[in-house]
Amino acid sequence: MAVQPNRPARGDGGAPPLVELRDIVKRFGSVIALNGVTMKVHAGEVMCLLGDNGAGKSTLIKTLSGVHQPTEGQILIDGEPVVMNSPRDALDRGIATVYQDLAMIPLMSITRNFFMGREPGGKGPFGMFNMGEANRVAKEEMAKIGIDVRDPSQAVGTLSGGERQCVAIARAVYFGARVLILDEPTSALGVKQASVVLRYIAQARARGLGVIFITHNVHHAYPIGDAFTILNRGRTYGTFRKGEITREEVLNMMAGGRELDELSAELEEFSRADAASGAAAAERAVAQGLRREAESLQ
Repeated sequence: MAVQPNRPARGDGGAPPLVELRDIVKRFGSVIALNGVTMKVHAGEVMCLLGDNGAGKSTLIKTLSGVHQPTEGQILIDGEPVVMNSPRDALDRGIATVYQDLAMIPLMSITRNFFMGREPGGKGPFGMFNMGEANRVAKEEMAKIGIDVRDPSQAVGTLSGGERQCVAIARAVYFGARVLILDEPTSALGVKQASVVLRYIAQARARGLGVIFITHNVHHAYPIGDAFTILNRGRTYGTFRKGEITREEVLNMMAGGRELDELSAELEEFSRADAASGAAAAERAVAQGLRREAESLQ
């Protein structure tokens, strides 16, 4: 199947996207990090943002989460243009980002990490943190995603990598996220732990959230994704629905077909050169052996 670039993804009917990017450009001085990126994320959809290192994924999610402001282009939420000047603006509009480092303190408890910056209790500087209520909520929210936490007061560092990712995701959902941006959540995880995270992404989609799953691992993205936006050096090849593109085509577009062809040609040339040098070495060895044998007969 031939892939047609810039084919628009089909939406979910008449409802506007939760988030839409229109022709986003981001410049840092003379460096163009993003150049005309367009993307839509609907409710109940997992949008996979794919690209190799340096493709512009990090710049795009920081622009979408309020860290950077676009140089050109528009961000729309529920069909309305918005300007987000800080991550707090994005959070207030229901856009939550879970970064690779998770922003967690390993020696603090699961509950403390779950409520960090949003502790329940009284108002004002002397408000009391209701630890009993917080422990109950943290335990219940983790149970909803299939993780049985016997003691939510245990250090979050005692959890596996996949479980810590799920704490961060559950925290974002509990505090009202409508769009969940996940920055390489499975990059440092084994197969079993990655499956835990992918399972919870599916649960978040079932709850009606829009999920932006940033990764360079096609084998994690393709099973869970509904649509795929592929970045390469700050530009987008377009957005494709799952039924419109195969896993192999996604991988080829991410890496760049020309680069892979050139690499294959170089490897074949190296193989031929190695074979030729090996044959020459063998001939020299035979010649040396014959010379020594002739000398011994004299």
